[in-house]
Parts: sequence; C-alpha cells; structure tokens
Amino acid sequence: MATPALQVSGLRVTSREGRVLLDVPALEVPAGQSVALRGASGAGKSTLLHVLSGLVRPAAGQVIWGVQDIATLSEDARARFRRVTLGLIFQDCHLFEELSALGNAALASAFAPAPDRPAIRQAAGHWLAALGLGSSGPRKVDSHSGGERQRIAVARALAANPPVILADEPTAALDRVNADALGADLAQLAATGGRTLITVTHDAQLAGRMARQITMADGRIVEDSHA
Repeated sequence: MATPALQVSGLRVTSREGRVLLDVPALEVPAGQSVALRGASGAGKSTLLHVLSGLVRPAAGQVIWGVQDIATLSEDARARFRRVTLGLIFQDCHLFEELSALGNAALASAFAPAPDRPAIRQAAGHWLAALGLGSSGPRKVDSHSGGERQRIAVARALAANPPVILADEPTAALDRVNADALGADLAQLAATGGRTLITVTHDAQLAGRMARQITMADGRIVEDSHA
C-alpha cells in the first residue's frame, strides 16, 4: 500500500461541556515525513494523535489520509482503516502478558484474512529480530524488560506493514539508554521504509531525530519547524 499524505482542515474537538480541546485550522504532512508533536501536558498532542488515528471523532473538520476522510467514517470503518493503514504505539504497551513476544507482535494475524496470516507472522518475527529480540523464544512477555516490551510493541505495529506509524510517548517509561536505542530504531524504520511517523513526545532527543517538530499549546499549533 502506498504511503498516504495527511491533510487536516477545520479540525475541532470539544469536551462534553463545550470546552475547545483542539483547534487546528490546517495541517499537512507529506507522505514519508517524520514528525514530533511537542508541548506541555494538556496541550492537545495526544488528542490530535487520537483524532488522526480515528480513535476520536472530531466535532468538526476533515482528517484526510490520501483520499479518505476518516472523520466521516463509521466506527467500524475507522477500525478497518486502522488495521490496514496505521501502526499504533502507545506509552502503555498494551501487551498480552500470557503471550510470547512473537504472539504479541503477530497479534494482527488474528484479525487478518486467512491468506494474509502467515505473512504477518513472518513479518513479526522479522521485526523482532531487527529490534534485537529474535532469540526471545516462547517465554511469556511479562519476563521482558521495559525496553524490550516497547520493542515488542514496535514490532507489533509494523507486522502488518502499515504505511503510517503513530506513536504516543514511546520512550516515556524508558531510561536514557533504552530511550535512545528505541528512538534510533523508530527513526531508522521510518526513514528506510518510506513510512510516515508521527510521535507525541516530551523527549527532546527523540524529537531531534524527526524531520519536523510541531509544538502545541492549549489545543493549537503554535510552532512548526523543519530540520
């Protein structure tokens, strides 16, 4: 699948009480670009990422990936879009403790058409090896370190070969050594695979690896700079 460009226009998200949580008149991300979303806690970074993934439906506006405005899709259609187009990485890895590293990384195969399942499992094994976890074997994921668990989450996000990766604070729970290693892995995977990578982060070193940094405050974009 070709990597889609992103075009956002007139985007607004409001609370139940009517408070504006997100107000983004326009945002464009070319296919294959790496972007860091920065700003203080509560600035709207994660809300924006959740809207871009279709996990949150905006009160108004368009979120167009390629030619598809996901803001107009039903919940089921947005879920299908995510399975095909997006690899999601969360601060909390959301791993299944009773499964192995490969069992977690290949989770997308459980929801894929039967003919696609072997390729997803093979890709999951490939990415685990590429991320230094090829020898994990059958041991349960609860025996892995925090850095290893984040790498398993990255392998899971990549196993179905999505053209877009969205990551929410992927290095927040890691020490500096593991954060730097994972940040380097993410930047390299995006650069070599032609994928779009958008990551929410407070980590200045991870942000510095991105081609573009967008700073948010009070739900708005206040700065947009390119490396």
